[in-house]
Amino acid sequence: MRPDLSAEQTLSQRLAEFQMRMQYLESMYRARQEDVAILSQYLGLSGNNGESSNITINGSVLESLSPEARVIVKNSTLSSRFPSSLRLPTAFHFLPHLLDDPSSLRPAFMLTRGRTGVSIALGVPTVKRDKQSYLMATLQNVISNMDDAEQNETVIVVFIGETDMDYVTLVAKQIEVRFAQYVENGLIEVIAPTSSYYPNLDNLRLTLNDPIERVKWRSKQNLDYAYLMAYAQPKATFYVQLEDDILAKRGFITIMKNFALERTATKSMWFVLDFCQLGFIGKMFKSAELPWLITFFQMFYNDKPVDWLLDHLIETRVCNWEKDQKHCKQEKAKYWIHYKPSLFQHIGTTSSLKGKVQKLKDKQFGKIPSFYPHTNPPATVKTAIVPYKNYQLLRAYKGETYFWGLLPQPGDLVEFIFDEPIAIKRYLFRSGNSEHPSDRFYNTTTEVLPAALTENSPIWSTYNSTPDGFLIIGSFNEFGIAEGVVDPKIGTIKEIRLHVHSDSENWAILSEIHIQEASNR
Repeated sequence: MRPDLSAEQTLSQRLAEFQMRMQYLESMYRARQEDVAILSQYLGLSGNNGESSNITINGSVLESLSPEARVIVKNSTLSSRFPSSLRLPTAFHFLPHLLDDPSSLRPAFMLTRGRTGVSIALGVPTVKRDKQSYLMATLQNVISNMDDAEQNETVIVVFIGETDMDYVTLVAKQIEVRFAQYVENGLIEVIAPTSSYYPNLDNLRLTLNDPIERVKWRSKQNLDYAYLMAYAQPKATFYVQLEDDILAKRGFITIMKNFALERTATKSMWFVLDFCQLGFIGKMFKSAELPWLITFFQMFYNDKPVDWLLDHLIETRVCNWEKDQKHCKQEKAKYWIHYKPSLFQHIGTTSSLKGKVQKLKDKQFGKIPSFYPHTNPPATVKTAIVPYKNYQLLRAYKGETYFWGLLPQPGDLVEFIFDEPIAIKRYLFRSGNSEHPSDRFYNTTTEVLPAALTENSPIWSTYNSTPDGFLIIGSFNEFGIAEGVVDPKIGTIKEIRLHVHSDSENWAILSEIHIQEASNR
């Protein structure tokens, strides 16, 4: 018999996770040290002989520091570790316009519950597009492809790269309404910069022989990415750059995290793990190493596009001028590691750069699944909606395929009658799929029939009900998804059903049916 190495592999992965966490915490500690060092330098807290001088720090100075730094300042002598004549460069050297407004680095808008200490931060930058926005569909797709455990170890930071506060608040409100549960539990955050964060983009140098509009677009994108990375860095061990017009594969969080920990366990000195072959999508970095990238973007934001700068940074770190390009490419491959197949696909065609059409697709992404199977409780299923060919409801319920029905009509039901009443923890019905995205359920409610609940029960008044005794607990949203948690006070349930309330111009697909019993933890 072969030895069982599973325990050893698990231990190795846990050790790698602790190592990465320690590196992340060390970087946060260095940031607090930097706060104190900068304060010491710029307020002249050391005398000519290097000894600490006595100085009273007023409240406004303390206010500008991070909470951790304020504690350190109040509890230390603030002895300067640097000669008073030495001042190291900061972001203000590369972006001097930031000094014109003391609030230039404070978000003009921030919607957050303060989630920190998670494994992965997903950065999703978005700007106003002339024709079509993909942001809401992207957020829905990303969240839908994470399970509960993955959501708990992730934070999604949406960066709205606009200074029009009416537009910013409109988008933020849409996110807050459509994803209320995930904003409330801290999974989704929204930030936007103040207008003084940006330099005068009309005064940029023309570089790469590009027209001024393209130079402004790519320069602003570099500054947007630097801002987003700087905000997200303290929140997670790893940072992943996404875009606002992508699709993700199911379980992508676990796949990325495990791949990163495997590289760490084998002592691979990586700088970026690439989970998409296009542009700057799906690039994972260690949060502890983000300052390299942020500073590089600040230094050369006016010179080249963001993906070129990433390539140049790695080339600068590892390539030897005394060697040929083949050797350089080999060295870069050690630090820029590609994962296959890709976990993300670009879907947008309308670029944020006016007049630009983006049709590139990642060939490594493969085909998007047309359905997602689950093991559901024993039940009898039935519907009056006529199935197309062999895409029957029972087969979909068993996880063998998807249900595809012809033109739902008002009053049509899709019924799941359980063999024995069960307590349902949560439910998910996904309509449409990648091949037929418009074949969804529209104006359709989710209803349950309690086993023992009567109209005299207090919980009954909480919900709208139907004449035949069903409680209406949810409905399909604009993305074709009905999902939710069932109130335990409803008790055991005999049946859950989908109730169509209007004519449909399309056929209807159920690509995912997941009914989770309360006993399944």
